Amino acid sequence: MTEEKKSISASAPAKAMADKEKQVEKNQPVKNSNKDKQADSVKKDVIISNAQQPAKQGVQPKKKVFKGRRGGFRNRAGKPQEEFEQRIIDIARVTRVMAGGKRMRFRVCIAIGDKKGRVAIGLAKGKDVAIAVAKSVNKAKKNFITVPIVNNTIPHEVYQKLGAAKVLFKPARKGRGIIAGGAVRIVLELAGIKNVTSKILGTSNKVNNVKCTIEALKSLNKAEVKKKEEKKNSDNKNKG
Repeated sequence: MTEEKKSISASAPAKAMADKEKQVEKNQPVKNSNKDKQADSVKKDVIISNAQQPAKQGVQPKKKVFKGRRGGFRNRAGKPQEEFEQRIIDIARVTRVMAGGKRMRFRVCIAIGDKKGRVAIGLAKGKDVAIAVAKSVNKAKKNFITVPIVNNTIPHEVYQKLGAAKVLFKPARKGRGIIAGGAVRIVLELAGIKNVTSKILGTSNKVNNVKCTIEALKSLNKAEVKKKEEKKNSDNKNKG
C-alpha cells in the first residue's frame, strides 16, 4: 500500500505538468490566429485605400497587349478601296425541268458603276437571291468599260442594235438631265453621264436593253481636239 501511494503521489505532479503544457499549446494558436486576422484586415484596408486614390498625373495605366490577333493588318499597302454603287435591274424566278421534277432558282441582273466613267453589268443565277446578287456583282467587276464623257454628256450620237433591242443616244446641253427609260437610265446614271437624250426603239426586255446600252457606250469614240485647225486659226490671226 505504501508503494502504491508513493507511485500515485509521484505521478500527480507529472500529470499536472502535462496538463499545463496542453493548455499552453491550445492557447498559442488561438492568439496567433487573432493576430493573423488583424493583419489581414489591415492589408485589405490598405488595398481599398490605394484603389480609391486617384491615379497620379502623367502616369497612364498599361495597355493590354493581345498577341496573335489579326486586327490592324488589313489594307497594309494603304491603297484606297474601290467603291462602286450597285443597282438591281431585274430579279426573276426561273425553273428548270429535271428528271426528278422542276428546279427553281433566282436570276438577278445588276449594274455597278463609280459615276466617273466606269460601268458594268452582271447576270447570274443562284438558289437564293443573296447568292445570285453576290455572283452577279463578281461577274460585273470583271467586265468594266470606260465611257468617254465630254461636258457631262456623250461626245456624239450613237445608234445600237443587239438582237431585238434597239437604242438611240444623243448628246444634250447642260441642265437637260437624263431622258431615258428605267433600265437604260440606271446604266447612264452609274456611268456618270448627267445630260443625255435616249430612246428605246425595240423590245421592252430590261436585260436585253441593258446589254444593248453597254454595247452602245462601248462604241463611243473619244473626243479629240483638232490641233491642226487650231494652228491654222492662230496663224490666220497672226497674219491678219
